[in-house]
Amino acid sequence: MSALQELRCRMRLLYREIAKFGVVGGVGVLVNIGVFNLVRHNTELQTVRASVLATVVSIAFNYLGFRYFTYRDRDKAGRTKELSLFLFFSAIGLVIENGVLYTAVYGFGWDSQLQANIFKFVGIGVATLFRFWSYRTWVFRALPAREAVEQAEAFLADDKRKNKAAARSRETAPDRLS
Repeated sequence: MSALQELRCRMRLLYREIAKFGVVGGVGVLVNIGVFNLVRHNTELQTVRASVLATVVSIAFNYLGFRYFTYRDRDKAGRTKELSLFLFFSAIGLVIENGVLYTAVYGFGWDSQLQANIFKFVGIGVATLFRFWSYRTWVFRALPAREAVEQAEAFLADDKRKNKAAARSRETAPDRLS
């Protein structure tokens, strides 16, 4: 397999992973923002506390989505370790996400409904970059054998195409022995 083909294969897998992560994350954002606004409107909780509660709910939702959709093909051994790492990195993401909102509300006094939602969303965005890196690197680790199998399959598919092309060129080439 050439270096360019290997790069294309890896990029295709990364794009697919990003798309699945985005689907789960997108729904998780809706859950997060929805719970945030529901709690903020229907309780007396302060803005950042409502946000932390909403983040915890979305973390639970996202774990299920990531485990059973985005990373369902990843190593399933050691679920206790996986969940512990997920919660650890999610807690860091929670601090990042809500730190942005905390700074806006308590640092600048921006606490209107619109401002709170904007900074909640910005915090989610910043924390998402961290979460994507940490989840794929430490929590939902790729099985080494799966990557090798995918590369081998891509190589065999490419080799099969080359063999067919060579066979066609032999069939259409004029007979040089006559």
